[in-house]
Amino acid sequence: MTDDWRNAGFGIYIHWPFCEAKCPYCDFNSHVSRSIDQAAWKTAYLAELNRYATQTQGRTVTSVFFGGGTPSLMNPDTVSEVIAEISRLWPTANDLEITLEANPGSVEAGRFLAYRNGGVSRISMGIQALNDADLKRLGRLHSVSEARAAFDVARNTFERVSFDLIYARQNQTLKDWEAELQTALTLSIDHLSLYQLTIEDGTAFGDRYALGGLKGLPSDDLGADMFDLTQDVCGAAGMPAYEVSNHARDSAQSRHNLIYWRYGDYLGIGPGAHGRLTVNGRRHATVCYSNPKRWLDSVAANTPEQSRDALTAEDEATEFLLMGLRLREGVDLTRYTALAGRPLDPAALTHLTDIGMIEHLCERLIVTDQGFKLLNSVIAALLPG
Repeated sequence: MTDDWRNAGFGIYIHWPFCEAKCPYCDFNSHVSRSIDQAAWKTAYLAELNRYATQTQGRTVTSVFFGGGTPSLMNPDTVSEVIAEISRLWPTANDLEITLEANPGSVEAGRFLAYRNGGVSRISMGIQALNDADLKRLGRLHSVSEARAAFDVARNTFERVSFDLIYARQNQTLKDWEAELQTALTLSIDHLSLYQLTIEDGTAFGDRYALGGLKGLPSDDLGADMFDLTQDVCGAAGMPAYEVSNHARDSAQSRHNLIYWRYGDYLGIGPGAHGRLTVNGRRHATVCYSNPKRWLDSVAANTPEQSRDALTAEDEATEFLLMGLRLREGVDLTRYTALAGRPLDPAALTHLTDIGMIEHLCERLIVTDQGFKLLNSVIAALLPG
């Protein structure tokens, strides 16, 4: 239990909470602000790194992720100083992965070169659609031509570049998605994140949907067909899914996200950031204050965490299963048993195997292609209540 996090490694997540505009589908902690004191944010990030370093001495950092929000709005010197401070405070892996999320509208060649020179090794770009009408409907500020130009800048600056697309959009047909996906594969380097549009409460899309105003969304059957098509087309192109929504060539998987899905430890720094941190043999869930000003003020007062809760053995085992079953590699049942203090229900395993939802191979529990379409139901059957 004390060293369980070592099975997946140790990473650092830095949350930049600002965007140029709020997308109508987004339920992330992002804010639009006319004025940002970049120096104050840099000071706060550095202070938080130092606070956490006293609790995690001797650990090796394997990945750093600048997420948001739109981190490509951060001053490059802020990014480089955060990276330098991490290297000063912790040993880092020889193949340390440092990812920065970017939106096409905030991409400049000189800025990207500065990020690379500051230590960023991977870019994750939020393109979301390769159709101007759909980009506008999704509230994006860039056009397809701007997205392509920005991606070319990223590709010419970084060896590793990923981008996101959203499918099952309004009035999108299966043929539309196939054509768009084929185009994406001709552009991509080694990684694609392909998400089915979900309507979240508290978003502009959620409000519109509740009022019956979000027309043309695909049926459940069409959404399932789009998912199947995505697996087939990406697999044939040598970019199979390694997680429900993420596709990569060999050895190009997002190392940082694998820390989450394999249930390692990670620091969550910034407004609304969540973390998992093992201290004195107990894993804790940490949550930072979500309001940007409140978070800055709390850092100054040395109380930036809204909560830090010790997880029970049952909590840890449940989280391990919830995250790990999203992966094509599945989960180690021996590790689950060690966390929970008991194995999974043999009857549930037998039933799910018999109906083709899971496979049980050499102490690994793996969700089948059919099971991925009903992943929530599979998890509910394994974790009743």
